[in-house]
Amino acid sequence: MSARGTLAALDQIVASARAHLEAVPDDRMEWRPHEKSWTMGALASHVANLPNWTAATLQLPELDVSPVGGPPPQQPQYDSSAALVEALDANAAAARAVIESTPDEEFGKPWSLVVAGETRFTLPKAVVIRTFILDHMIHHRAQLGVYLRLLDVPVPQSLGPTADFPEM
Repeated sequence: MSARGTLAALDQIVASARAHLEAVPDDRMEWRPHEKSWTMGALASHVANLPNWTAATLQLPELDVSPVGGPPPQQPQYDSSAALVEALDANAAAARAVIESTPDEEFGKPWSLVVAGETRFTLPKAVVIRTFILDHMIHHRAQLGVYLRLLDVPVPQSLGPTADFPEM
């Protein structure tokens, strides 16, 4: 995938994620559908923060998410829908700037996810952007849609109509 294709995908996915984050009720940030599930606030914060992985992917050859002897990278948590949307917008703008400034040949270079010094996978950076960041956002945005449905909050459109917003 080229930088241009990556930007188009990022814009579409972020727009849908933004609509879902706008729907998150501020008074339900601590709610979770099951004891093993993330709270709504943690899940929504993760969605807002996922574009941050773009710089680490395009500017580094690897990232250790649980370095031996050190803390894992910390992701901010947000306590309101407005803060979530503001963070997503800022993180997406930063991701967009990194993608725009990265030569196309960089997208073909290998990148590794490392956990406690152990390489879990190595893939071309373009594949990491598509799967580990963009598809990851889609996955958690869908989870957030289920959380909203369980709380009787209207679920925004993603890739087409929803029961709450049937008109395209």
